[in-house]
This record gives sequence, structure tokens and C-alpha cells, in this order.
Amino acid sequence: MSATSRGLLAPMFVTAIVLAGCDAGPDSLSGSNSAGHSAPSASTGKANRQVLSERPFDNRDDFENARRGLIAQDPDLVIDRRDGREIWNTTDYAFIDRDGEQSPDSVNPSLWRQAALNRIHGLFKVTDGLYQIRGYDLANMSIIESDSGWILVDPLTARETASKAFLFAREQLGEQPVRAILFTHSHIDHFGGVQGILQHLSEEERANLRVIAPAGFEEEATSENIIAGPAMSRRAMFMYGKRLDRDERGYVGTGLGKGPAFGTFGIAEPTDLVSETGTELVVDGVTMRFQMVSGSEAPAEFTFYLPEKRAFCGAELVSHNLHNLYTLRGAKVRDARVWSAYIEDARTRFAQADVYFGSHHWPVWGRENIQDFLVKQRDTYAFIHDQTVRMMNRGATPREIAEKLQLPPTLNEEFHNQGYYGTVAHNARAVYQYYMGWFTGNPAQLNPLPETDSAKRYVEMMGGAGKVLERARQDFDAAADMGGNEGRTTYRWLAELLNQVIFAEPDNEDAKRLLANVYDQLGYQSESAPWRNFYLTGAYELRHGSPEEGLKPAMMREVLLNTPVSRFFDSMAVRLNADDAEGKHLTIKFTFTDLEQSYLLTLENSVLHNRKSRPDTPADATLMLTRPMFVDLLIGKAGLKELLFSDDIHFEGSRLDLIGFFSMLDKPEGRFNIVTP
Repeated sequence: MSATSRGLLAPMFVTAIVLAGCDAGPDSLSGSNSAGHSAPSASTGKANRQVLSERPFDNRDDFENARRGLIAQDPDLVIDRRDGREIWNTTDYAFIDRDGEQSPDSVNPSLWRQAALNRIHGLFKVTDGLYQIRGYDLANMSIIESDSGWILVDPLTARETASKAFLFAREQLGEQPVRAILFTHSHIDHFGGVQGILQHLSEEERANLRVIAPAGFEEEATSENIIAGPAMSRRAMFMYGKRLDRDERGYVGTGLGKGPAFGTFGIAEPTDLVSETGTELVVDGVTMRFQMVSGSEAPAEFTFYLPEKRAFCGAELVSHNLHNLYTLRGAKVRDARVWSAYIEDARTRFAQADVYFGSHHWPVWGRENIQDFLVKQRDTYAFIHDQTVRMMNRGATPREIAEKLQLPPTLNEEFHNQGYYGTVAHNARAVYQYYMGWFTGNPAQLNPLPETDSAKRYVEMMGGAGKVLERARQDFDAAADMGGNEGRTTYRWLAELLNQVIFAEPDNEDAKRLLANVYDQLGYQSESAPWRNFYLTGAYELRHGSPEEGLKPAMMREVLLNTPVSRFFDSMAVRLNADDAEGKHLTIKFTFTDLEQSYLLTLENSVLHNRKSRPDTPADATLMLTRPMFVDLLIGKAGLKELLFSDDIHFEGSRLDLIGFFSMLDKPEGRFNIVTP
């Protein structure tokens, strides 16, 4: 397959798309299941049973709240993409018992409980005139009754899931015109399904529809991850367990929900942008008071309050889990101090709220309960921030802080701020990184050898891979009979040790099998769903190899059509192969006939610059085309060579220079190795 037929656009938009290819056969280890995952050890069982004494599992309030107001549900909910590929199936999680009380040794009981709660799906009445569709996607879609129709909040990730949810709501509540759609923030699971709503609206509804979003929404929604997309998308395969089977030794959810729906993604241009806290809008007779919280969970985000209903929509400022200050798929670190302050502002600003509802999970009812919920969420982020900085200022390293820091009992007595998604350990590291970066001050870390080089030296100094493996096997076998904490510590050490062997000898199958078993145990013990998914995906790839296929940008076509074209040129700059570009000087001009815009790309000193230009600016090669044709070229729907000789574009200058320019751009496929060199 030629580079141009594969497409010129680097994989992007991590939250939206993570695809996997065909895999090899299962591992043949004793006790393994069909995917190769080994049985939980005795010490893993002990560690997980120990959790039952550390959390108030007899408190069933969350289950009552998650089921409260249920109007209807489809117990066999299955949603397919247009090509017939299944993208959502609630029956995949039938192995999780209804009340989350029968956790197997291969799943942390606290995570199992959260997975059971996230199985509860359907259409729910939150309060008079306010409903939610939950469990049709990673996020919730909320429905607010207005004077003459509906206001929809966060229309899910994919066209297919949003359409199914919307039609189900219409079946149960009656058909109503849609007067407005709110995007609470700029992550795709809260806007990507909007076309699934729009396709069911009349021309009049679409013409008069208000689309309300936070200031900066379009920029953040269309550009997130476009620069570092290939690396982020590959890591998202791990975080969201894309390659794992849905079973007791595999994927049980994300903690934030069951998972993202990998369907068709779109976007709609806002008609109203909210930029200031205190903004009040009346939307088809419904008063909404907004709070800007950009820079907390998302770079563009708001919450809002419905005074007539005394209902507070917390968006993703708060959820029924500890969130990420740093997300493991890769993202800029978030400021815990600012996040905590936003929660306190919401708590006092909307203190009259009698119901809280959010973009994920289930509502909270009762003013006192909401206040307690917000106080503990607020103080969880503040505690992680303040105590990390305190220890940092006393000279502690990120690893030392992550190991020592634990929530105090008053913040550890409920489930809603536990580490099902973010964790205290990796959020503490994020606080350190926010202030101090990657360097701890130890000179040994200034210029270390690359991982493969140092691994070879470590293994050689330890007497070779054979001796290391012999000792590792002994320790692994011994760990099974240890107590829960001691066994976990041993598995953590073995993960570090065996990783050195594999990076020194990537083809050492014995080391890969043993490390895969270690990762299984660490995954089974993890309370955090992303940690579990990382460990178990690491085990899977040690046994089966990296995926044969990465992301397909064509699924994002509707979003890309709304992305500023300058962003694509920025992504080209970070894909320029400096060695191939050495000594070359080129100017390439793109003129978009539908936008009446021209951009000049200049290559010099192995750096690619872009700027807006006049249409008559001279260049070595010029392409005149529409933005849709440009997007089709980038995603591989149309090949460069074919376009150069088609009637769809106009070309001037040197075809060889243009082809030569594109040949200097990397075409990352988002399937590079992670657990092996």
C-alpha cells in the first residue's frame, strides 16, 4: 500500500477513535483463558478481599440513586454502525452481577462495584421536567423540558448512539421539537453524536436551533490531540482496553462509564458562546445561570444551574470518581488548585440546589447531600495538591510522594472520590510535574541512557537474562503465597525487573510470558479501571504483539471538516522528517477555493512554517482545491497522485516538488510498540 493511499493525516483525536487489528492465538500457559490471561494468584485474591474491609460496602445509596426514576430501559441494547459493525452492546457486561456484590478474585471489589453501577442504563426522570439517558455511551445525555420543546445537554460520542438514545426518549416521553443543544465542554464524548440528533430534526428546527457552548469550544474541540495524536491514540488503546475481552479477566469498564462508543463522530457550530461566570440565558423559557470552569477537566467547559428546578448540572467538574489531573492516554497536566477552587465556587454559587446531575454517572438528591458531595470532591483535589507540594518542598521525589500519599479517613469514607479513573498516586505525580517538570534534581537523571541501552547493561551486570529469569520465577511463585500487600509489592518489583530483560532481549519469550503473568496480577488488583486496562493490555500485547491496524481518520471526517485548516499544517510540521528535509528549500501554497483563503508553507533549515498568504504569492507548487477535498486527501479517501491528475483541483508549478514534499512527512499509523522496544 502506498503512503498516499494510506492517507497523509496523522492519527488524531484520542478520546474518539482507538481501533485494533487481528491478533495471534491465545497463550498456552496453564490456567489461562482464551485470551491468554492467567488465573489470579492466591495473594491477589487476598489483596482484593482485603479491600472489602477498607470501604463501606454495606452502603447501598449509590445503587438506589443510580436506579431512581427509571422510566424504561432496553435490556438487550445493541447499537451498530452504518457498516454493520457493532459499537455498543450492554449484554457484553452480563457477567457483572446486578448489585456488584459477587466480585471474582480477578477484579478489585471496589472497581467491580463501580462497574455494576455503570451497567445501570435507560431513561430516567431526575426531577420534574428533567430527564437523563444513561448507559448508551460513555457520557450521559440530559433532556430539559422547555416552553415549547426540549433542550438537550451533551449529545454523546457517536451519531449512532445519540440517535438511538434520542429515539428511545421520544418513544417514552413523546415527540417534542428540539429548541437548543448544550455542549458542556470540549471533549468528544459530549458533542460527537450531535449529528445523530440533527438528522431527526425538521428544517425549521435546525434553522432555529440554539447551540450553546463555552468560549473556546470550537478551537479546543477540533484541535485537541492534533499535534500529538498518534502517540495519544496508541496509549488510549491501553487506557480504554480496546483489545481486551469483556469478561472477569479482561475489560469491566473505564470507571467513568462502560466505555466510549467507536462510531461516527461530528460537531455543530455554536450559536451562543458563554465566556463569563454569572452569565444568564433564557432558552425557550428556561433560565440558565452559567459558571465557567475552563481549565479543570477540560480546557473549555461550563457548569450551569436551573433556578426554577433547583438543579445544578456539574458537567464533568465533579463525578462519582476521582478524576485525572493527568490522564494516562497523555494530555496536558491540569491544575488541582484551580479545580478545587471551581468546585468551591459552584458549591456556594448554587447552594440552593436540591438536585445535582452530571455528564457522567447518576444524580445526587437533597441539598445537604449535594453540599457534602461537593465539599469532599473539593477537598480531595486540594488535599492531593497541598500535600504533594508540602512533600515536594521537603525534597521528596514523585515516586516517594506517590507511594506515601493517602487520603485521610474523612475523605476516604465514601466511594464517590475513589480512584476508579484518576488515582491519588498518579495525580500526585501530576502535581509534581505541574510545578517541577520531569527532573527531580538528581544528576543521574539529567542524561540517562535510552531504555534499551541501559537494560542491556543492567541484565549483563546481573549475570544475564537466564539468571534474572530464574530468580524472577522463584519470586513470582513465592508471591502467590504471600499476604496481599507483600505480594503486590513483589509483583511491582518483578514488573520493573522483567521489563529490563525484555528491553534488553525483545525476543525473549520466557521473559514476556512471565511479565505478562505479572501484569495480569497487577491488573486484577487495580481499583482504577485505566490502571487495570493498562496492565492487562500490556499482558495481552506481550502475548499477541502490537495491533495490525491503528486509527482510521475517515471516521472523524465530519469533525475534520470543521477544523481550522491551519491546524493541519501545524500537524505537518511535527511530522516532517528532518533527515529527509536536510538542505532542501521549498515553498508550497494551498488555496482553498471555497474558503477564499491561501496558506504558504515554507521549508527551510529542516523546519516547516505556515502562514496565511495572498492568492498570488509565488510558490514552487500550488494546489487549488476545496476544504472537503483537502480533508479527503488527508484521511486517505483520495490519493495525492490521483488528485493531481483529476479535474477536481487546479495545480500550478512542479508536481515533483509537491510529491517530494509529501514524501518527507511521516505517516504514523498509531500502532507502535509500547511494552517491547
